[in-house]
Order: sequence, then C-alpha cells, then structure tokens
Amino acid sequence: MTESPKQIVATVVGAGAWGTTFAKVLADAGCEVRLWAREPEVAEDIQVNHRNTMFLKGVELPESIKGTSNPVAALAGAQLVILAVPAQVARKALEPMAELIEPDAIVACLMKGVELGTGKLMTQVASEALQVPDDRIVAISGPNLATEVAQQQPAATVVASTNPAAAAFVAEACQNSYFRPYTNDDVVGVELCGAIKNVIALAVGIAFGAGYGWNTIATLVTRGLAEITRLGLALGAKPATFMGLAGMGDLTATCASPLSRNHSLGERIGRGMSLEEALPATGGTAEGVKSSESVLELAQSLGVDMPITAAVVGVLTGKIKVDDLAPLLLNRPRKAEGE
Repeated sequence: MTESPKQIVATVVGAGAWGTTFAKVLADAGCEVRLWAREPEVAEDIQVNHRNTMFLKGVELPESIKGTSNPVAALAGAQLVILAVPAQVARKALEPMAELIEPDAIVACLMKGVELGTGKLMTQVASEALQVPDDRIVAISGPNLATEVAQQQPAATVVASTNPAAAAFVAEACQNSYFRPYTNDDVVGVELCGAIKNVIALAVGIAFGAGYGWNTIATLVTRGLAEITRLGLALGAKPATFMGLAGMGDLTATCASPLSRNHSLGERIGRGMSLEEALPATGGTAEGVKSSESVLELAQSLGVDMPITAAVVGVLTGKIKVDDLAPLLLNRPRKAEGE
C-alpha cells in the first residue's frame, strides 16, 4: 500500500485513535513517521508490536512508524508536525514543545474545538503555544471516522491554510490510495465546522437515545448546519465551506455513525445515563462535551443565536431534562428557514 517515498519527515503529537490513524495515513503515503505518545507503554506497543492496543484496537500499523514518548526524539528534524491532542488541554500540552519545533516546520491541527475561556480556534492555540506564525499553520478536518480510515476505506478531507504552499505541502504528505485531501483557504470555516459538528452530534445522539426517529434527526442535522453557518459567517468564514466536506460532509458522518464518540455519548445520555456515567462507558475523548460550552460562549459574545448548542449545554449541565429537549426546540418562535 505504501507509495513511493516522499522524503517528508512527519511527527504526529498524540497517539489517540485519530492521531494513530493519521500516522498510518502518512506512512502509507510514503512519509517517514514518528508517533509521540504521552504514555510510555503506548509508545512501546507502537514501536515493538506495531499496534496501539489502548486506543486503536485491531489495527496493524506499518513497521515504518516509530513510536516514542520522548518529545525531543519525536520532533528532531520533523518537517511536518501533526497535532492530535485533546482540544481543551492542547495549550498546556504543546507549550513545552515550542523550543523543539524546527524553525521551518509546517504544523497541522487534527484537533477540533474552541478553547474554553478564550474562544480561540485550535490553529490559534497552536500558533500561540508553539510560537509558530499563521502562515505555517494548517487545519485538517473532514468526514474522517478513525476506525474506517484505519481500515483503509476511501475517505476525503480538507486541508486549510491561509498559505497555499503550506496547504499543498500537507496535502502532498497525506495523499495515498485511500485518502484524498482537498485544499482550502477558509481556515475559520473549516475549523468551526469541525468543532461544532461534535456538538450537533451530541444533540442527535441524545434524540436517538430518547427514541426519536429520522424526522427529528434530520431536523437537528439541518438546523445544526444553520447554526454552524451563522456563527461562521459572523467570524468571516466563506458560505461555500459549510456545504462541503468539512461542513455537511463531516456533520453527516459524525451525526449518523455509531463510530462517532459524540453520537454514542449522546445516545447513552438520551437513554438515561448521567454525563458522569456516559463518559467512561463511551471511552476515548468526546470533544463535543467541552466544546459545547466554549462554542456557546463564543456565539453569545457575538450575539449569534444557537439554540441546539444551548440545549445541549443545558442537558449536559443538568438544567434541561432529556424529555424536554425536543419540545423546547420546536416551541421556539416561527421564522423563515433561511434566518
């Protein structure tokens, strides 16, 4: 499956399911890949057994992926640094690595979220934490469920940067026979889609778990896209982005698939579990939980109405009962669909 070597040295920071999967994507595209894991036992499993049993079970990794828990060894000489740590701990996790980043390295964010307290997107957090200028920062987002990509099922993604050369470099690094990147210059739009679709997936999961059918689900998905678009336009994003892979594409995959942790977490809550019970039962990181709060804060600061996001926050904080979620949304004042 490996294509001709591209002579690109790439380091993935974060060995969760998506970080590990993306390391495989890069290796299958012909890059030299290091995968940094916070847990030494995970790094050893990757290096010795060519597996990540803790976070990506059942997937054999290319032997060319080198696992390490040493950030110095991981980042030395890396031309491309891929960030795949949880969004809300990203700043703290990345700041110690700032002095290890090569001066001309391109940094790409797999992380999806809005930072609590600051309202900043992950490319902004990465730029500040790693002291890397915006023209060397790239966002990667699309309908990319880790398990399916790891199984080499055909998938596409969006690589967004204000610098076309940086976007093209990352796209070249990750394109292989089953993974197709498209470039885009709308970083804000692409990032917001990736962050807020997790919140809408929680709402869909809650509704599904509560026993609602596809009419309700379709309503939540389409009105959720309207919420994402409203906030994106308020921040200067391009309308076309929301109908593309990063927008409607990712929203569809995340809301519909049981492989989505956000959907699965929401479904458990819809069936009666508390958030505290649902989180360990779901496993992994469901970014929509924290992102729902930060997205709502950002929307309120801009005067943007996001009722589905507000309802999700209400359910997660115990202020709204699951049974009241659908009636609350449907009893809102009537208005034209485009508003």
